Amino acid sequence: MEKSKFYALPQLPYGYNDLAPYISEEQLKIHHQRHHQAYVNAANAILERCDKARKEGTDFDVKANLKELSFHVGGHLLHSLFWRNLTPISKGGRKPNGALADALEKEFGSFARFKKEFSQAAVSVEGSGWAALTFCGQTNRPIIMQIEKHNTNVYPMFRILMVLDVWEHAYYLDYKNERVKFVEAFWNIVNWGEVNKRFEEVLK
Repeated sequence: MEKSKFYALPQLPYGYNDLAPYISEEQLKIHHQRHHQAYVNAANAILERCDKARKEGTDFDVKANLKELSFHVGGHLLHSLFWRNLTPISKGGRKPNGALADALEKEFGSFARFKKEFSQAAVSVEGSGWAALTFCGQTNRPIIMQIEKHNTNVYPMFRILMVLDVWEHAYYLDYKNERVKFVEAFWNIVNWGEVNKRFEEVLK
């Protein structure tokens, strides 16, 4: 089956009200249906623009288009990861186990220390961006990545295991400008099963 040449908004693996009270139904709907959809639409529009120019043999601003594409594709891919590393409160809030727990213990000294550093990375992102737990295959170390916007300060080739969106559109309806409270709430709905799965895939 041929894959689509364009991006598509993924469905959420849970209902819009399933992450309450940590993320409200209204907040989640707007975040997914409007903001994530906007990145998908914008990325596809750029691809269509490039396709048209190549078909017609006309010139276009390669630098500007690639810069814009990087932003919107980054937004789409990070959001796609984000939705899957969240889970309803009945299943979330636990610590990681197995190889991931061992790797975090070895790197950070304890899960509590990892949680503190990851939270600080999320809270201190300048402007809008993300905190991410990644894995470096060359050093075999889990490393925290602080991403500005969707595409700045990204470590090339590092596998992303877990992300936290700290753009204001991710939390403003529920937490206003109190990013710290949103970051604290995040730990109650982490899907450690999904994060563990991504880590196990890295180790294969």
